[in-house]
Amino acid sequence: MTKFKTSLLLGAAACAFLSAPAVMAADLACLITKNNTNPFFVKMKEGAEAAAKAAGLDFKAYAGEKDGDASPQLTAIENCMAAGAKGILITPSNDSVGPLLKDARAAGILVIALDTPLADPEAQDMTFATDNFEAGMLIGKWAAAKLGPEGVKTAKIGMLDINKDNISVDVARDTGFLVGFGIDVPDLKVMGSETDPRVIGHESSGANPEGGVTSVENLLAKDPDMNVVYTINEPAAEGAYQALTKAGKTGVLIVSVDGGCPGIANVKAGVIGATSQQYPLLMASKGVEAIAAFAKDGTKPVATEGLSFFNTGVNLVTDQPVDGVPSIDSTKGTELCWG
Repeated sequence: MTKFKTSLLLGAAACAFLSAPAVMAADLACLITKNNTNPFFVKMKEGAEAAAKAAGLDFKAYAGEKDGDASPQLTAIENCMAAGAKGILITPSNDSVGPLLKDARAAGILVIALDTPLADPEAQDMTFATDNFEAGMLIGKWAAAKLGPEGVKTAKIGMLDINKDNISVDVARDTGFLVGFGIDVPDLKVMGSETDPRVIGHESSGANPEGGVTSVENLLAKDPDMNVVYTINEPAAEGAYQALTKAGKTGVLIVSVDGGCPGIANVKAGVIGATSQQYPLLMASKGVEAIAAFAKDGTKPVATEGLSFFNTGVNLVTDQPVDGVPSIDSTKGTELCWG
């Protein structure tokens, strides 16, 4: 081949390379959940992944190992920052992730808390969540109406929380239930500020069945006449029922929050009297949509009118409806459940 022809071919190749459309990397959305075993967080991942695909975003998912353990989440945040993520969705295990999330925001990353807002408002741009206080209020009002005025006066209530860390979602559901039941709560920012003798005590369930069993055993040791059990979520409620059955206790009202399909099945079976159903898939999908909008033109999400967060809704699910407390039955709850 002559030097002239070689030059022509090289020049043509160069022109073709320069004129070819550049392949742009897609923007990245990260999801960081408390764990990857709870059906609530599994459904979040499904919703986020589907929404990211629809929006043309790359997607990475990370998870902690258990509620309250933030170490794996801190590593995940660092990985997302290093990867140049446009947005991070996170269900924070506790507030120790806040400083690093503030660093992420300072680096231009949109940070959205899902379900569990951080105490430091500067640690997130927005929270997409159930109104957890309302969720607690609904099951509290239902329990009070179910017992009736005389039953409310003599109630013996056991409280199954996540732990003693005053995690925001834990506090909101706990205090919401007590207020809904008609118990004075002096400090809505912490659990256990009430002095009402009807409350037997607060136990750490870890939000799992095993913790639910141990918690109820401890509460029954304090007062064997316990007749109402509040639970942070439906796995803890399942454990509570196991412990009550083992102790030969019948007729105890168990109330909860979540709305997963196993929990709704337990409502239908009479294990759980009422639960407040939330919608994790919607939280995650709306969060990803917010990241896509931010990546496109810098738009940030805004809170629901009258609230400090974006409310993704809640419904009380029970097959024993009471006057004055709106609810749906377990059949409808099954249509809307997850997990």
